[in-house]
Amino acid sequence: MTILKYSRQRASIKEYLLETHEHPTADTVYLHVKKEFPNISLGTVYRNLNLLADMGDVQKIPTPYGGDRFDGRTDFHYHVICNCCGNVSDLELSPEHIAEINQLANRHFNGQVNSHFMIFSGLCPHCLERK
Repeated sequence: MTILKYSRQRASIKEYLLETHEHPTADTVYLHVKKEFPNISLGTVYRNLNLLADMGDVQKIPTPYGGDRFDGRTDFHYHVICNCCGNVSDLELSPEHIAEINQLANRHFNGQVNSHFMIFSGLCPHCLERK
């Protein structure tokens, strides 16, 4: 097992993701972290985000609207992506509902489902209000 060297830049990226509820893109993270580290490259931010996601320190949320989003919250929860503005929001469902989804999947699968990854889509409150 390789021991990962401490990086102030990586720590700053993780701290930013823990503080925000916005589910930013790598570009947004880059613009924020660049204020503290003016010489940081976008590539460094991408590498660190992917490393943090691989280590389980952040969540990487694939989106159909261009670019992955990142979440500092690593507990199991769902996300809703707005079809209009592309905003990503947390969706809180109880553990009982999550277990029900696994049970439903198991009833329709000739194997064993232990967990799942799901992203919902719809309209965020702001876009719904505008329509």
